[in-house]
Amino acid sequence: MTAFVSALDLFSIGIGPSSSHTVGPMRAARAFADRLAAEGVLDRVARVTCSLYGSLGATGLGHGTPDAVIAGLAGLAPHDCDPDLVRGAWDRLGDDGAPVRLAGTHEIRMRRADVSLEPRTRLPGHPNALTLQAWADGEALPILEETYYSVGGGFIRRDGDAPEASEALRHPLPYSTAAELLDLCDAHGVSFCDIARYNEVAVHGEAGIDAGLDAIWDAMAECVAHGLETEGTLPGGLKVKRRAPDVRRRLEAYDHDELESPGHRDTSTEWLHAFALAVNEENASGGRVVTAPTNGAAGIIPAVGHYYLRFVPGADRAGIRRFLLTASAIASLVKRNASISGAEGGCQAEVGSACAMAAGALCAVLGGTPRQVENAAEIAMEHHLGLTCDPVGGLVQVPCIERNAIASSTAVSAARLALHGDGTHLVSLDTVIETMRQTGLDMMTKYKETSEGGLAVNVIEC
Repeated sequence: MTAFVSALDLFSIGIGPSSSHTVGPMRAARAFADRLAAEGVLDRVARVTCSLYGSLGATGLGHGTPDAVIAGLAGLAPHDCDPDLVRGAWDRLGDDGAPVRLAGTHEIRMRRADVSLEPRTRLPGHPNALTLQAWADGEALPILEETYYSVGGGFIRRDGDAPEASEALRHPLPYSTAAELLDLCDAHGVSFCDIARYNEVAVHGEAGIDAGLDAIWDAMAECVAHGLETEGTLPGGLKVKRRAPDVRRRLEAYDHDELESPGHRDTSTEWLHAFALAVNEENASGGRVVTAPTNGAAGIIPAVGHYYLRFVPGADRAGIRRFLLTASAIASLVKRNASISGAEGGCQAEVGSACAMAAGALCAVLGGTPRQVENAAEIAMEHHLGLTCDPVGGLVQVPCIERNAIASSTAVSAARLALHGDGTHLVSLDTVIETMRQTGLDMMTKYKETSEGGLAVNVIEC
C-alpha cells in the first residue's frame, strides 16, 4: 500500500493544544454523534458517556480532551470552530449536568462524570483510545457503542475499520519507502515535490491543491502573526509567560539599529526561534493552529517556512507550495513506516518527524537534489532518536515550546549540511525511520505522553 498521504490531510487546520488529544477526540465524538443521526436513533438518546483510555486518560485534562469530546458531540469541528466554545466545555457541565445539543440538534443532559479518565487501561489498538456510549432512558444496554483511536496528527480510526482505507488507490505514483520515492524521482527526472504534486492533482486537481496549500500556509502565517503580538500567561497552572512578543520587539529594535549602523550580527536564527515560539504559545493557549504533523510539533514547519520567505533571496508563494508538498512526502513515509504519535513513539515521533519534514523541504526549495533532500531529512530525524514525550503537568508547554524552537534550528542546519554534500551518506532515511519505530516500541510507557516520567515528575509544579 502506498505511503502517500495528502498534504491537505497531514496539514489540518485545527485548535490547540494537541492533535492527538484535542483534535482527534473532537473528530471522534463528532463522528459518533453523526453516526447516531445516520442510523436514525439520535432522538432516542438521553445520555452519552465517554471513557478516555491510556495516554488520553493520563494527560487528557492538561490537553483539554474532555472539552474536545463535549464540543465534538455538540457538532463542532476543529477546522472551523470557535476555540472559546471548546475551552471549558466539560467544566461548564458541572456535577449536576447541563444541556448539550447532540450533533447540534438533539438536546441531552450531560454531567462532568459522564466523561471518565482511565489512564491505567490501555486498549490494544493504540495508546490513545476512547469509547463512547449512547443510552436511552430505561434501557440496560447502550443504543450505540463505538471505540475510536486517535492515532496522531488528528487522524482517527474507528475500531473494526480497516486502517488507512482512503484515497491511496487513486495516487498514480505510489511509494512506500524513501528508496522507492528516490527511484521514482530518478525514473521521471523529477523531485519529491513533483511526485507529491502529481499524486495530489490526481485527487484534488491543479486549482484544488494550490488553493488548499495556500489556505494551509495562510493559517500558519496568521498563527505566527497572532503569536508574535499576543502577551500574557499560558493557561494551565504552570504560569508560563509568553515570550514571542518580547523576542520580536528586541529583534525589531536590533534590526532597525542595524539599518542605521550596520554591524555583524545575523538575527535569522533568533527570528526562526521567535516564529516557532509564537506558534507553540498559540497552541498551548488552545488557539488556531495547523497540525504539522502534530500540534505538539506545530511550530517547526511554519517557522522554517517563514525563515525561507524572510531570509532566502527569491523566496515566494510558489516556493512555499513546494516546501509544503516536499514536507508532506516525507511525513507520509514516517506515518506509514513508524509513527507521528507521541503516545506511540515519544517526542521523536512528533518533533523528530516535523524536523525531518522541515529539513528536507527547506533543502528542496534551496535547490537540493532528491538525494540531498533525503539526506537532510535523515540528518534531522537521526538527531532526535530517543526523544521522550514527558510534558510537565500534562500540558503542551514545558519542554514542548522550546523544543520546537531548537528543532527549527536543527532543521535549517540539517538542510544546509546536506547541501554541502552530493546526497551520498551511510544511514538512509528508511533506516532511521525504522530505527525510530523500534526505539518507540522499546521506550517505556511512562516516557510516551503519560506525564509519568522524565521532566514531568522531576519538575516541581508551582
